[in-house]
Amino acid sequence: MADMLAGRLHLADRTLRMESVAVPEPAPGQVRIRVEAAGVCLSDVHLIDGTLTPLYLPGDVVTLGHEVAGVVDALGDDVEGWEPGRRVLLQAGERDRRGTVFTRGVDYDGGWAEYAVASEDTVVPIPDDLPFEQACIIPDAVSTPWAAVTDTARTRPGEAVGVWGVGGLGAHAVQLLRLVGAAPVIAVEPLATARDRAVALGADAVLDPADPAFRDAVLELTDGRGLDVAFDFAGVTAVREQALTVLGRRGRLVLAGIAGKPVTIASDSPFNYFQQAVLGHYGSESEHVVQLVSLARQRRLDLSGSVSDVLPLAEAEEAVRRVHTKQGNPIRLILRP
Repeated sequence: MADMLAGRLHLADRTLRMESVAVPEPAPGQVRIRVEAAGVCLSDVHLIDGTLTPLYLPGDVVTLGHEVAGVVDALGDDVEGWEPGRRVLLQAGERDRRGTVFTRGVDYDGGWAEYAVASEDTVVPIPDDLPFEQACIIPDAVSTPWAAVTDTARTRPGEAVGVWGVGGLGAHAVQLLRLVGAAPVIAVEPLATARDRAVALGADAVLDPADPAFRDAVLELTDGRGLDVAFDFAGVTAVREQALTVLGRRGRLVLAGIAGKPVTIASDSPFNYFQQAVLGHYGSESEHVVQLVSLARQRRLDLSGSVSDVLPLAEAEEAVRRVHTKQGNPIRLILRP
């Protein structure tokens, strides 16, 4: 089989190299897809800079990319129900029988390549009118906040919510919270451009976390009761500390961002009295991706504004630089082979 271009992370020196590698052959139970679009996530940047390290990667080199969409190209033995040419996206990972989660582009080769292989049960069909550039970001960029909103927080209609960080995850959280009927949806962002984006995405109010009147503003927006749910999509210690000061009775703080730092509750007395909770959140389950594809198909979810730019796969290093420096304040950059 011919060779292909792939973005390979070498863990020994934490370098991303664009390399020519063999096109993978699908093993029994696997499907090979021709990649049409792959998202660039902040997690990819953290893998390169050493903030994150694969837990289950058997070697020290991996093709990055856990947000992937394309066309079925070839089938391994014993695969049924799929045919070449079918438009699909790939789940961001898979779980083994013991419950261990293996993440695509982290623990095994991902989609920053011309072709990728996947277990057949991680392949999800997408409608013909859903662009690959939008479909590829549903796993993770959209499904992670969707799972945080619907499962971890169990957000109910009419609940007052705050979203700290309106980047790749938080921007979608604003849309999804409106979809489930949360109100008001308050976006908290230090960047003025990101606050403007939050308004365009449907936030009922936007606040600067550095505003001395921040707590008073939240109480005014919530008729004095405080937030029912606060979402930390920034992964910053100061965010958690601030969010805890504006939680209401039975309020939940959901940690969707990863700070790698201790979580501190200033005083257990009000925390206990108001029966508040801190909830950890990570990723999503396969059904969340399927739900979102259905919502997109039924025109309940518009991801057209999520694609900040599309770059050739060969320019993966430039895409990583732009995400790292937040150049242009992107929601998602997409690589196209």
